Amino acid sequence: MSQITCHILDTARGTPASGVAVSLSRVARGENDVIASGTTNADGRVANLLSADTVLAAGTYQVHFATAGYFEALHDPVFYPWADVVFTITGDGQHYHIPLLLAPFGYSTYRGS
Repeated sequence: MSQITCHILDTARGTPASGVAVSLSRVARGENDVIASGTTNADGRVANLLSADTVLAAGTYQVHFATAGYFEALHDPVFYPWADVVFTITGDGQHYHIPLLLAPFGYSTYRGS
């Protein structure tokens, strides 16, 4: 399993959000270096964002959810064209799950399991 996983649920529809572009970046010295990317599947997940043997170093990372295309495809208003979730990890290889609860006019996140 990827050390970093993510999942998007469309809370307005009660369904997974498929077809959303997602990227993972390391944040250092004010710059973001993209290290992985993918698109959410029918279950709202990006399968294998990182290879199972990849262990990230301690530091600050960001998951970028490009939500504009998702809302446009549904003919919903695009108020939040993207959602960035920035978080820190310890570097000990533990798993981090970054879920996004999404609606046209709001979103939230938490550390999942």
